[in-house]
Amino acid sequence: MEKDRKAVLALKKIRISLCMIVKDEEEYIACCLNSVKDVVDEMIIVDTGSTDHTIEICQSFKCQIEKFTWNGSFADARNFGLKKATGDWILWLDADEELDEKDKWKLFEGEHFEHFDILSLYFINYHGNQVDVNDSTSTSLHRLFRNSGFTFKNKIHECLDFDHIPKERIGHLHVKVHHYGYLNSTVEKKGKTDRNLKLLKEQIKEGENVPWAYYFIALEYYNKQQFQEALNHLNLSILSFLSKKVLPPSAIYKLKYFIYIAMERFKEALPGIEKAMILYPDFVDLQFYHGVILYHLEKYKAAIQCFKKCMEMGEENPNHLILKGVGSFQAWYYISLCQLKLGKKKDAAISVARSLLLAPNYKEAREIFAQLFAEDEKEVLEWMESHFKEEELEKIIRKG
Repeated sequence: MEKDRKAVLALKKIRISLCMIVKDEEEYIACCLNSVKDVVDEMIIVDTGSTDHTIEICQSFKCQIEKFTWNGSFADARNFGLKKATGDWILWLDADEELDEKDKWKLFEGEHFEHFDILSLYFINYHGNQVDVNDSTSTSLHRLFRNSGFTFKNKIHECLDFDHIPKERIGHLHVKVHHYGYLNSTVEKKGKTDRNLKLLKEQIKEGENVPWAYYFIALEYYNKQQFQEALNHLNLSILSFLSKKVLPPSAIYKLKYFIYIAMERFKEALPGIEKAMILYPDFVDLQFYHGVILYHLEKYKAAIQCFKKCMEMGEENPNHLILKGVGSFQAWYYISLCQLKLGKKKDAAISVARSLLLAPNYKEAREIFAQLFAEDEKEVLEWMESHFKEEELEKIIRKG
């Protein structure tokens, strides 16, 4: 049930400022602002040179528009906006992000404003050609913080500088934020790879946050499908973190072994990923990639155990960037592949059906099920009827 915002704010005595930087964001900006207008007290928009209808849209939401002459630094642009904020707390978003309609009132539940200085929110990043929760990743990002002198750092992929804040003053709110910037249409439209690489290389020359800069360069090369260059920079990132006596973040290992899989370098990847899993035993994606590698090395029984472990771990860990399905429908799908290789056709049919129960439109599982169904429809139906309820059967078979 939605709470009355003014009553809650009067009780909490908390004012929130939305701070954003924009340039030519007319496609998404209205949805973003509409999602936050009821939970913030002012909306500060720093424009770095829009030539479309972004400014007019922001004005229709009664935003405070501030002009900033672009100087090549996203951190500088964000810090310019922070100076204009008058709220007790600051929420920062990008134009292609939206607060979840149902979750946003959780901002005012509990005592987090009293106990913390920084709060992370739960981000769902959509990928592919359209918005589909089954084609997404999730993680937590620090996006809500006390207006008490915090600033941003890094020319690109800027982040809040909070190295001086004790860990006990940093909390997490399970408030969902939907992020559409990784959809194929948006990535292709923006086409900023060359600009990003230039800024990141400048950042390294200046010695600014070098370990992360190498990681983001690797991401750019990965997006260009230049996998070896991506791996080279991931290794530089790992070495840079280690040289500072800092554990490399889990996202670096996730990307590294995803690339090894894409390059079909399975034997080479196996010993490395097993070491990475020791560093991050709670990271389900590494467990899943371990299973995929074992599958391709024809170690099917060991792979099945990996995928079962994935389902035990689940996908609700805000400490990591988690791919949707690795602890559910994708794990069941790979179990079915392993069972087929082991000659266990019945088990495979049941496993792939379990995958489809969780994600009816999962293409790869649908293709396996359709193949099994076409080979022996009567037998598969008998297997299904002995394991699933009637309404589940309808869900599984209707597109088969």
